[in-house]
Amino acid sequence: MAAPPEITIGDLTGEWVMNKTLSDDTDPVLALQGIGWWTRKAISLATVTLHVKQYTDDAGVSHIDIEQTATGGIKGTTELRTLDWEFREHDDHLFGSLKGKSRWIKVEDLDDAFFKDGWLEGEEENGGPNGERHVQSFVENSEKGWTAGQSWGFAIIDGKRYYTRRVVVTKGSEVLKVRLVYNWQGKQ
Repeated sequence: MAAPPEITIGDLTGEWVMNKTLSDDTDPVLALQGIGWWTRKAISLATVTLHVKQYTDDAGVSHIDIEQTATGGIKGTTELRTLDWEFREHDDHLFGSLKGKSRWIKVEDLDDAFFKDGWLEGEEENGGPNGERHVQSFVENSEKGWTAGQSWGFAIIDGKRYYTRRVVVTKGSEVLKVRLVYNWQGKQ
């Protein structure tokens, strides 16, 4: 289901299901990140749900905590995003040892044309503390030799408004780009 206009990047709290029809194929990206064939096949067959809790702590810093589950309640990855652009280490059962950072950002401050393309940019999309309409994330896995950048926001796809992530994964000279699109399931 498309996201209603009252749901913005300023509060993603709720449940989101990956729309595999509108999203790009993630298999090549997962392979580049060192995920084995069996695991990639299972992921391709599963319905992936994001359980999102977004809040601001006592120091005024925004957080986006995401628990992923796959079909049948199988635990996926956990994303604990602190939007202060400080590196934090994280051990992920799928992706391994990671170091990542996240922040609020305006589209004009994104550094890759792929990250900038196709977003809704009206004032109604403002969500960050300074009117930002996007979240930027960067993660690196030094053990497997890859990095991944993401930009998040809302876009019109096939005439409907969706929460979308644009992801760029780099390993050596290989660069892969995918768009992930999510259906709104409601506040649970």
